[in-house]
Amino acid sequence: MRRRQRVLLTDEGTENFWPSFTDLISTISMILFVLVLLAYIQNLIAGKQLVAMRAELADSMQRIAASRSQLEQSQLRLRALSAEIAAGQEQLAASRAQIEAQQATVAESNRELNALRSKVQGIAVLRVDVLQKVKQSIDAQLRAKSGSGARIADNGNIMIDDSLLFETDAYSIRSSGKAFLGALAKAFSNVLTDPDVRKNIDVILVQGHTDERGTIEYNRELSAKRANAVLNYMFHSEASLAREYGEYFASSAYSEFRPVEQGKTEAALQQNRRIEISVVLKDAGIRSVIDEYMKNQVPIGSQ
Repeated sequence: MRRRQRVLLTDEGTENFWPSFTDLISTISMILFVLVLLAYIQNLIAGKQLVAMRAELADSMQRIAASRSQLEQSQLRLRALSAEIAAGQEQLAASRAQIEAQQATVAESNRELNALRSKVQGIAVLRVDVLQKVKQSIDAQLRAKSGSGARIADNGNIMIDDSLLFETDAYSIRSSGKAFLGALAKAFSNVLTDPDVRKNIDVILVQGHTDERGTIEYNRELSAKRANAVLNYMFHSEASLAREYGEYFASSAYSEFRPVEQGKTEAALQQNRRIEISVVLKDAGIRSVIDEYMKNQVPIGSQ
C-alpha cells in the first residue's frame, strides 16, 4: 500500500512539472520576442536617425562645400583687392611724386615770378624816377609859363602844343619855345648822366603829330620836320646831349593818325597838333604798369 502511494505521488508531481515548464518557455519566448521587437524597433529608430543624420551630414557637407567655395571666392576677391590696394598705393606714390615735382615746379615758378615781379617793379620805379626827374627839371619852366601848352600826360609822355613851338604850317622853332626846349634838353642831360637810367632806356622818342586838315603827304612831312626841328634844337642848345647821349634819341612822324581828341572843334584840333616825347624802356611790357602808376599821379601844374 505504501508503495502504491509513492507511485501515485510520482505521477502527480510529473503532471504538475510540465505545465510549469511550458509556461516558463512561453514566458522566455515572449521575453525574447519582446527583446527582438525592441531591438528591431530600436534598429528601426536608429536607422531612421542614421538616415536623418546622414541627410544632415550631407547637408552639412554641402554647406561646408558652399562655405569653402565662398571662402575661396572671398580669398580670390581679397587677393584681387590686395592687388588693387597695391596698385592704388603705387599710383598714390606716383601721384605724390608728381605732386612733389609739381610743387617744386610751382615753387621755382614762384621764385622766378617774384624775381620777374621785382625786376618789373624795379623797371617801373626806374621809369617813374626818370619821369619824376624830368618833371622836376621842367616843373619850374611850366609853372613860370601859365598856360604854356606843355604838360606830362597820364601815360607819362611829355605833351607840347604846337602853338608853343611853331607858327601855323611852319616847323621853325619860335623864340617862345626855345627857352622851354633848352630847359627840357638840360633836364634830359641831367637824368642821362645816371648809368642805371641809361642801361634801361631803349629810346627817347620825339613824335610829331598834326590835325586832320591837309593832305596825308603834307601832314606827314610837316610832322616829321617838326619832330626833327625839336630834336635838333635840343641837341643844339645842350651840346653834351648829342655828343654823349645822342644814341638814345630818335624822331618819328605820325601825321594825323594818332589824335588824342576826337572831333573837329578848334579845341580838339589844337590838342592833336602837338609834339609828344616818350621815354621807352627796353622792357616794353612794363608800360602798362607805368601807365597805371601815372594815372594815379597828380598832373603837373595842379598842385
